[in-house]
Amino acid sequence: MKRILFAAAFSALLIVAGSFTLNNEPVKAKRAVSKTAVVGTNIGDIAPEIEMAGVDGKKLKLSSLRGKMVLIDFWASWCGPCRRENPNVVGAYEKYNKAKFKTAKGFDIFSVSLDKTADAWKQAIEKDQLTWKNHVSDLQGWNNAAAANYGVSSIPMSFLIDEKGVIVAKSLRGLELHKKLDEYVKSF
Repeated sequence: MKRILFAAAFSALLIVAGSFTLNNEPVKAKRAVSKTAVVGTNIGDIAPEIEMAGVDGKKLKLSSLRGKMVLIDFWASWCGPCRRENPNVVGAYEKYNKAKFKTAKGFDIFSVSLDKTADAWKQAIEKDQLTWKNHVSDLQGWNNAAAANYGVSSIPMSFLIDEKGVIVAKSLRGLELHKKLDEYVKSF
């Protein structure tokens, strides 16, 4: 019986000790890396597709902007912080829309509105001079399908994706948006 207990304890000790090298650094297990990218909302994930009606009622797809750096901007006309952030978003669009990027073919914005009425949404776009073309909404307010898919629980909320559709940053506001975009710019 003592031999069995000793053998079990010794085996357990070897298993624990075997996970460390002689210099006490953990051994990294070799894992097969999947060649298929993960679709999700974490940094490093492929951004989930968004397909929704634009201001003219025609469907727009986020994936149609592949090749460009894209800011996915969740907002609403009734959201005070969103409206106060809009001048910064407009400034970023004006500054980076014509910039030359290291690997991307430009910069664009894909705005997702959490409005419930088309009139309020369209008036805010005009009043805040949101001149880019990619404005979408399903007019379901907080029940917006894209917001649910992206786990958006407060607005404004943003996701910056690269030319491959990979999320490179989240929740960029103010100067942080400009600083992050500067990392990818080749020249203005």
